[in-house]
Amino acid sequence: MALSLPPFGWWPLAFAGLGALAVALTGQPWRRRALLGAAFGLGQFTVGLWWVGEFSGPGAVAVVALQTGFVALAAALVPPGPGQALGLPGAVVLAEAARGAWPFGGLPMAGVALGQVGGALAPVARLAGGLGLLAAAAGAGVALAAAAGRRWAAAGTVAALVAGAVLVGWAAPDGGGPAGELRAAALQGGGPRGFRRAEADEAAVFAAHRAASTAVAPPVELVLWPEDVVDVEGPVIATAEGAAVAAEARRLGATVVAGAVEGAAPAAPGEPGRFRNAAVAWGPDGTVVDRYDKVHRVPFGEYVPGRSFFEQLADLSEVPRDAIAGTGPGLLRTPAGDLGVLVSYEVFFAERARSAVRAGGRLLLVPTNAASFRTTQVPTQELAAARLRAVESGRDLVQAAPTGLSAVVDHRGRVLARSTLGRRQALRATVALRDGRTPYTVVGDGPVVALAAAAVAAGWATAAGRLTPPRRRRRPGSRTAR
Repeated sequence: MALSLPPFGWWPLAFAGLGALAVALTGQPWRRRALLGAAFGLGQFTVGLWWVGEFSGPGAVAVVALQTGFVALAAALVPPGPGQALGLPGAVVLAEAARGAWPFGGLPMAGVALGQVGGALAPVARLAGGLGLLAAAAGAGVALAAAAGRRWAAAGTVAALVAGAVLVGWAAPDGGGPAGELRAAALQGGGPRGFRRAEADEAAVFAAHRAASTAVAPPVELVLWPEDVVDVEGPVIATAEGAAVAAEARRLGATVVAGAVEGAAPAAPGEPGRFRNAAVAWGPDGTVVDRYDKVHRVPFGEYVPGRSFFEQLADLSEVPRDAIAGTGPGLLRTPAGDLGVLVSYEVFFAERARSAVRAGGRLLLVPTNAASFRTTQVPTQELAAARLRAVESGRDLVQAAPTGLSAVVDHRGRVLARSTLGRRQALRATVALRDGRTPYTVVGDGPVVALAAAAVAAGWATAAGRLTPPRRRRRPGSRTAR
């Protein structure tokens, strides 16, 4: 399972992993199933969340243990024999839905769908999102397990259902044809990776992106700068950095969207400082036309929940300030069009993209910053999440990161342009504005979660019906044995 995820991306291995789990759970009591699920989750998340160890060894242990617990609970929910074909996909979907929502808003990184968006099942996401994509992968695993047990009828039935979901996904509305086009650019300043925010030279980062911008020349309608490359105290509009970005917008005659971190005063005396993490849009005339403040903050990265408690347990000096949460959908109304915005970590949360599109977003933007990570794991998982959001929403997508990965993705999840990690680049591409909606944009995760719960219940009902011995009929006139 771990090898099916980015950066490896060997997506067919997820079917083998889930199939092996199905075989292992067969006929086992619930405690044994929970232990087997824990072993499976430990393998998936120790590798899939390896990046956490770059920041905190104890934190990595805690995070992996918590995520493993969700898989252990899912395995315990799976019927041990009859009914498994229904129960296993349903249980893993329920576990992933819970993992993506709790605690502290959830942690959907290292999820199965991130590997599958590059595979044959990807169109299912247009129908049912990442959870539906996970259900399809689990179904493929169940089909393999049934085939291994020579239960050919069950294997064929489940495989046919999965194939049918893929075909319906291909035929489903995908955002519609282009309602307009934009010539867009994504800036990447480049430079070394693996440095904490406190170790970075803010002026040098800003200068690198100004230099990258000089490689862009008109005609261009939209330029995206990454997250956190304009780092100032107070409102960016009143700073020299803001004036420089405005000058670039005027030079290019384009809408420029840049990630800005604005220092703010503490909420009360004695409390830690605060900041806003925003995507700010300048129009072609150099004036600020709109902004979006990040809603879904990174726990223990951009803020510390229960700071007074956790500061007794760990050194929180890496997070001296808490981000102020924004509100509402991520939407920028600009001269280039209505643009949906997912700031960095928000790209892992389908509801943020869905709300932006439902509010009128015709193109998705992802200003992000993965420069703190030494390995390719987080940048590649982030790009996979961007591709998944593009498929789910039926929108083209532009992503910009200071040291990568920057990319342009079309509405079917295909990567049209991709940067090299650490290199200074300005990606150029023509992207489409779209107005149509996919089935997933309309209905969201609710139906998938409800069907998953129903599948688990039906699986157990099937198992109970098979395990309960039939009643023996009394013959007329016979006497009951004493």
